[in-house]
Amino acid sequence: MNKKMLRKIIGGILLVSIIALASWKPFQMYLEIPRQITVFQGEKVSFGKASAVFAAVAASPETIVLNQTDHLVSVSAKESGKSEVILDLAGFPIKKVDVNVLKGFRVYPGGQSIGVKLNTVGVLVVGHHQVETEKGRKSPGELSGIKVGDIITEINGQKIEKMSDVSPFVQEAGKNGKPLNILISREKGKFKAELLPLREKGASNYKLGLYIRDSAAGIGTMTFYHPDSKKYGALGHVISDMDTKKPIVVEDGQIVRSTVTAIEKGSNGNPGEKLARFSDDKEIIGNINKNSPFGIFGKLNRDIENDILDKPLPIALSHQVKEGPAKILTVVDNDKVEMFNIEIVSTIPQKFPATKGMVIKVTDPRLLAKTGGIVQGMSGSPIIQSGKIVGAVTHVFVNDPTSGYGVHIEWMLTEAGIDIYQKPESKAS
Repeated sequence: MNKKMLRKIIGGILLVSIIALASWKPFQMYLEIPRQITVFQGEKVSFGKASAVFAAVAASPETIVLNQTDHLVSVSAKESGKSEVILDLAGFPIKKVDVNVLKGFRVYPGGQSIGVKLNTVGVLVVGHHQVETEKGRKSPGELSGIKVGDIITEINGQKIEKMSDVSPFVQEAGKNGKPLNILISREKGKFKAELLPLREKGASNYKLGLYIRDSAAGIGTMTFYHPDSKKYGALGHVISDMDTKKPIVVEDGQIVRSTVTAIEKGSNGNPGEKLARFSDDKEIIGNINKNSPFGIFGKLNRDIENDILDKPLPIALSHQVKEGPAKILTVVDNDKVEMFNIEIVSTIPQKFPATKGMVIKVTDPRLLAKTGGIVQGMSGSPIIQSGKIVGAVTHVFVNDPTSGYGVHIEWMLTEAGIDIYQKPESKAS
């Protein structure tokens, strides 16, 4: 027998062995056993095993309680900390499972309709304006290389915070015939530009040739707030400027209560919308200090209630969310928070923050009749599953308003600056 034939025979034997091993049930169960488990105090997690395999706690026995049957291992979390479970077969260790127990953590679910007012860092350039001069139509801003989406943060070395800060510089420079020294913030960094304002034909004032804006307003839905720190999260997605389509860089902002006045029902190809107004008292209930891909975040001035589920709930980490029935809290009439049925169609157990962690579908007949599904202004509505806050509604599918995306609550809490992965306090010796 030559070497080539021998290698073929050996290869065939190995292939058959691998196929047989892969189809062997104990081996399949071995592969399904997680290498790492993260769980909150008071919770229990289970996984399957072969009957011949024995599980034992190998470290920090005060942290977890282990129970097992022939085919199941249950780990109950007692105290925050780290532990290990070793599985052995005939006295030989075959797998180690790291167990990380987090402190019990709860936040209040939202659902309230909120009005959002954002103030930008500097003033945002949202367009170019052609100035009609004696020598033709020109845009000084465009000629200076200033682009839509740029943020003007300084003029002649002075900080610019709002639109009214700009005009005095423009008129003085126009009269003196001296260009403005402008500091621009752009995605790729900062740069300087010189801009000479021009006077419009038949007018006495001077123009930049730019459309600018210093604030934005809209409505959304509160997702959660943390009673100890007063930190909150809302919307579940970034707020972008309506003209530039770019995320608004926030200097500061405020949230107020809002009242839903009507619903524009969604249909295929036409997302619906909540029509709302800021509540008459215009009381500021919190600030805004971050506008991120995961929503807006800040601190509340006081506790708020939704009058339907006014108690702190535990949260689910991304890997704990399951496909199946769930509920959302949202407002579709006036300022009344209501609970509606949805289905979590799919969920991804993300190891790193990502905005589209779930696909959800509205199944509640009342909500479908009222809105057609998910509408603008519903973003941020908390998703509740098995008594836990698991995420928030974010985007609607344009061609199917009954369905859309959700973001896992784990990432919104992280963006809010809330440490849910608290390290256990060191014990006194």
